Amino acid sequence: MSSRTNRLIDQKSPYLLQHAHNPVDWFPWCQEAFDKAKSEQKLILVSIGYATCHWCHVMERESFEDLETADYLNRNFVAVKVDREERPDIDQVFMDALHALGEQGGWPLNMFATPDGRPFTGGTYFPPKPMYGRQSFRQILESLRYYWQEEKAKIHETADQVTAYLRRAPAPQPLDEPLPQWNCVEETVQAYRQAFDSEDGGFALQRPNKFPPSMGLQLLLRYHLRTRIPSDLFMVELTLFKMRNGGIYDQVGGGLCRYSTDYRWLVPHFEKMLYDNALFAQTSLECFQVTSNPFYREIAEDIFQYVTRDMMAESSAFCSAEDADSEGHEGLFYLWTADEFKKTVEDKYSDSLANYWNVTPQGNFEGRNILNVSQSTKVFGEQLGLEENEWQTIIKSARSNLQDVRAQRIRPLKDDKILVSWNALMISSFAQAARILEHNEYGITANNALAFIEEHLINQEGRLLRRYRDGDAKFPAYLSDYAQLGLACLDIYAWNYEPQYVLKAHHWANEINRLFLNPDGAYFETGFDAEEVLVRKADGYDGVEPSGNTSTALLFLKLASFGMGSGLLRDAERILHSFSPHLHQAGVNFSAMLNALIWARKGGTEIVVSGDESNLETKEVLQWLRQSFLPEVVVAFIPSDDPDPVSQQIPIAEGRASLDERLLIHVCQGQLCHAPVQDLPSLKKLIGQILNN
Repeated sequence: MSSRTNRLIDQKSPYLLQHAHNPVDWFPWCQEAFDKAKSEQKLILVSIGYATCHWCHVMERESFEDLETADYLNRNFVAVKVDREERPDIDQVFMDALHALGEQGGWPLNMFATPDGRPFTGGTYFPPKPMYGRQSFRQILESLRYYWQEEKAKIHETADQVTAYLRRAPAPQPLDEPLPQWNCVEETVQAYRQAFDSEDGGFALQRPNKFPPSMGLQLLLRYHLRTRIPSDLFMVELTLFKMRNGGIYDQVGGGLCRYSTDYRWLVPHFEKMLYDNALFAQTSLECFQVTSNPFYREIAEDIFQYVTRDMMAESSAFCSAEDADSEGHEGLFYLWTADEFKKTVEDKYSDSLANYWNVTPQGNFEGRNILNVSQSTKVFGEQLGLEENEWQTIIKSARSNLQDVRAQRIRPLKDDKILVSWNALMISSFAQAARILEHNEYGITANNALAFIEEHLINQEGRLLRRYRDGDAKFPAYLSDYAQLGLACLDIYAWNYEPQYVLKAHHWANEINRLFLNPDGAYFETGFDAEEVLVRKADGYDGVEPSGNTSTALLFLKLASFGMGSGLLRDAERILHSFSPHLHQAGVNFSAMLNALIWARKGGTEIVVSGDESNLETKEVLQWLRQSFLPEVVVAFIPSDDPDPVSQQIPIAEGRASLDERLLIHVCQGQLCHAPVQDLPSLKKLIGQILNN
């Protein structure tokens, strides 16, 4: 091994490969590292991050590329690098350990552990010199080396305490009481109201930053469907408008950045994550269903254009993320000087376009401009004496020119690994768009991505794997991977009504119960066949994506509504029982799980449509069901020319085929089935009655 190449050179993770030429003698997470630490009695540094993490890059340049620091680290520690996106189980345990020590989490996450892997101290970013009120990384290393030599017993004592804390309650237990009550939904909505930024949208929850609150907005839309309170819908609409027009959204190429560093959505942390864009698109589509405002449809379509252009991997699946940095500077790829901007658009409207995107000579970020919009296209066009569609055409042309010029710049790193749960979220987004917008190309994109996962990320034993990159599939998939993939299959079914997709979803649900089941509480994040990192955890926190338990509950509830087994309903309710205290005490952290609770408390509505798909009345009913915002409804379709396969594969379709090819619609909720109806007005009236109950 050369002094400038370490063991990470053989890994597939872009994050680990970024560190493959550090002078640090890195190990990937492996038994060899722990064996070395034990044999040489050295402490372990577990350094966790991901490929598009800005501060991970900073610490690498400042410390892990520094020869003196690396030499000291190599002589006195065993250094282990982990990609948190490949191994969320490792990340979660060590992040929980940091929280147990009273520290705030984030990445890079640098935790120190005893030779047997028990964490006892750590932090996030450590500077090369004392600053920001923090010790330097070298000071931390020297202090720990001293304590390991002089007060080893105290380190073991702290490690014992942290480990005991982590193992105290690995999985929430169900309460011996009814399902969580409606008031936990109402209290969470009230918390959102109190935290709402009425000027710039979003919520004052994580100062000084603002993160995309997509799951919270979806909860507000479901609550609004039940109560029709206008202010709750206003919160959703203002937030979507401000985010889409803010600097957090790439005004040139499309796509949402990870978060804003200010409350105006102006200065983003420029990295783009697949899951953020999937959830933002889903929320926009739902808001379009509720309001019929084309602005929200256009948000989703713009995201899909960005994803298909810049984030496709191997022609079908989706890449994970794009970095914030290029050429060593954060955001450089996305910034414009005023002269550069006006020269690029080269149009008689160049001054107007500069005003529209708030481009100024002084700039708004390090002397350059982050493009952002303050007014709607309609209002701005009126000020210019133009119709809205005329002004939109001018904007579209300018965006195209800006994209062409920007394409000549050095792009940020693309993390091109394929992760199942993140892909599944985007598959769901495309499938939902295909259904709602009647755009079959979106459905084909979703189907192709699913086919890629089925071909490349399932091993010979049928075990789903977490990550694919460069021909290599690895790591047993986690609960969220299985559950999100099942939900993606159901979203594809809701678009094409091919029963095989319900059966695929049911297969993944059965696999969840085989691999992750905890009969005494919430489901475990890792399968029984996976490596256990100190403790086998179960979590319900809806962080940047819905938790594994949240997605599992929703998958089971939907499948139960399709009649795929009462046991799945009980399993979903056990999850909700287990997290009941959390839903009541900290609902904003469990917004997506509260959507599952709404489904469980209301009971899913089952609609079976049977008829000739070429018949106008049948088409109108299916179109209305596809386009309406009915979040707790499942729809099965029995085409009159081939009813048997559907009724044999989807239980709620059994015995409900139309015998004379005329349109026939069955509607059930819970244990109550209504008399069949045969036209769209009757269906609308019946659904309206159900929604108002």
